[in-house]
Amino acid sequence: MDKYLDFKDAVASSLGIAEVTTLEETVHIGDSIGRVLAQKVICVKNLPSFNNSAMDGFAIKATDAGKRLKVLKTILAGDSVEATLSAGECYKIMTGAKVPSDADTIIPIEDVLDYENSEVTIKENVVKNSCLRFKGEEKALGDVLFDKGEVITSGMVALLASQGITMLSLYKKLNIAVVSTGNELKEPWEIASDDEIYNCNSYAIISLLKEKGFNATYTGVVPDSLEKSVEFVNGLKSYDLIITTGGISMGDADYMAEAFERNGLEIAFHGVNIKPGRPIMMGKMDNTFVMCLPGNPLTAMVNMHLFAFPVLNKLQGSLKVFHDVDIATNVKAFKTKSGRVNVVLGSYADGKYCVTQNNKYGSGMISVIDASNCILVTDESCESISEEDSVKIIKFNCLYSKDQIDLFN
Repeated sequence: MDKYLDFKDAVASSLGIAEVTTLEETVHIGDSIGRVLAQKVICVKNLPSFNNSAMDGFAIKATDAGKRLKVLKTILAGDSVEATLSAGECYKIMTGAKVPSDADTIIPIEDVLDYENSEVTIKENVVKNSCLRFKGEEKALGDVLFDKGEVITSGMVALLASQGITMLSLYKKLNIAVVSTGNELKEPWEIASDDEIYNCNSYAIISLLKEKGFNATYTGVVPDSLEKSVEFVNGLKSYDLIITTGGISMGDADYMAEAFERNGLEIAFHGVNIKPGRPIMMGKMDNTFVMCLPGNPLTAMVNMHLFAFPVLNKLQGSLKVFHDVDIATNVKAFKTKSGRVNVVLGSYADGKYCVTQNNKYGSGMISVIDASNCILVTDESCESISEEDSVKIIKFNCLYSKDQIDLFN
């Protein structure tokens, strides 16, 4: 390849070939957290479903302000009382109780002038309809409660339960395979010599996916053999998405790109002008989306945040696809290299960004990932970031946005 793809073009290209899953399933709201709605949800019960009191107090007619009223009866939550007020009368009422149609205002107990012997004196300055919650004022029949593509939260579950809605049509969760490559890899439960390394990438990626609401299957390590790689890849075609690490650079034992191509992969791009994270490849193999990430742990994790999660969110049907960008004040000056997009690890807190290890770390490092909670992405002309500069950062634990935000302007 003569030229590595521009960062923004790579993000656009990967999203361009990502197609929302068409598979749906019916799921109970108790198991719906983090899942994506496949259909909009409509209000089926007015919220509230009847006029009710927002306070413990007295239900009166606003025209009776300044008068001394007889308390006709006490209305508790759950009671249903017919309109029976005569002149000079009111109801004592509890929070959440249904307000009869002949009362239009609630006076909290602490706001009356006096209350004794079943009589209450109302102050003169009364605002009609105060402390009265009207039928359907929060949500009315036919209102759209949630749109297709929204990710279920506990707050949404509360509203759904208030509607008597317990079963939801959700997009079926993506079936994701995570693959590692390299003869030098050993699993964490095996004994590794000084010439071998433990396979941390797959476990890190699967854990990161789980943090973001995705489940994945670890399918093992592909040996550095073209024939075995082709055979292995052929066995992954039932997955919606395949994520690999390593094996796509220019080394003599890097066979994954060819192995995928021999299985019908149509490559969207192979290599991005970004540091760290340049050796990345994405494409489609029939109905399977393929993400081939770098083998170094740091670059693999960075590319998960930059490239993988926007694609994953779109594939899963979420409305929130694009990076959610925060504005921060840089607290420590550091240098970057012009001529490429630089990804700079750092920490974000209280509106401030602090670079990790002065931006001096290798792409094979692991501990710097744990020491950081966000990334800053520079444009290709940037040579340094000064103290007090305003910067745009992507937090590792961020929610994604419905709208695309330009990181460079």
